[in-house]
Amino acid sequence: MTTIGIYEKALPKNISWFERLTLAKELGFQFVEMSIDETDDRIARLDWTKDERKEIVEAIYETGVKIYSICLSAHRRFPFGSSDAMVRATALELMAKAIDLASDLGIRNIQLAGYDVYYEEKTDLSREYFIENLIKATAMAASKQVMLSIEIMDDPFINSLTKFKAIKQQIPSPWLQAYPDIGNISAWPENDLGFELETGLENIVAVHVKDTMNVTEDFPGKFKEVPWGEGDVNFLAAFKSLKRLGYEGAFMIEMWSETQANPQQAITEAKNFIYPILKEAGYEPE
Repeated sequence: MTTIGIYEKALPKNISWFERLTLAKELGFQFVEMSIDETDDRIARLDWTKDERKEIVEAIYETGVKIYSICLSAHRRFPFGSSDAMVRATALELMAKAIDLASDLGIRNIQLAGYDVYYEEKTDLSREYFIENLIKATAMAASKQVMLSIEIMDDPFINSLTKFKAIKQQIPSPWLQAYPDIGNISAWPENDLGFELETGLENIVAVHVKDTMNVTEDFPGKFKEVPWGEGDVNFLAAFKSLKRLGYEGAFMIEMWSETQANPQQAITEAKNFIYPILKEAGYEPE
């Protein structure tokens, strides 16, 4: 059976991890991707006590639903490529804490946003700082046998697997790989989705699934909260390409329904849209 996960931000926000994993199980998912975003309350998770971490591990064992990955988007606020040395130091501190948390919870994969900087101006120096600190982060992760994977982004810095591979060539560690987002790759007009998946297959450790609207000369694209089927992503082509290439890794449905009145309904609607396409491509989502 194909491994399918759900993003934490798709599930109700103010519930315990036992309740969250239980709900994910009821909805038919095998894993949840944890969010450590740029908000103070989610960054605080990096300082969970031993007892708090143990509670998460017990919830995983009791429910049978894993937390395979962390979306560490806190680096939008504290980027590796910042011109501010204190911000760069904070970025590495967050990275070290995230690796320790992943190790303690049995999480295999930390997804990094492919931004050199997000709120600052991009420069040649921001790229150098990003690569310099990514090298340090990869070494830290390797020491704990935790995978780092760069998401292909809604940002020109790393918006294709081709651009990822240009950086990967400089960091040959097996502990640095790619986490493509089908919607993000698809939205950029310079990308050929099939070619990108073909050229990047050897580095793909998981795949994000969401709909997006394409970038055009007079439209910046829309990369989040596009209703399923109303965007421009050719999901069947993407899934068929991955199946032909032999990809049998996990798919993670990325949604932001945590504050909606009925997140479960939104997730069910997503499954009703995505699962038949996965099946048509040759995967077995349930």
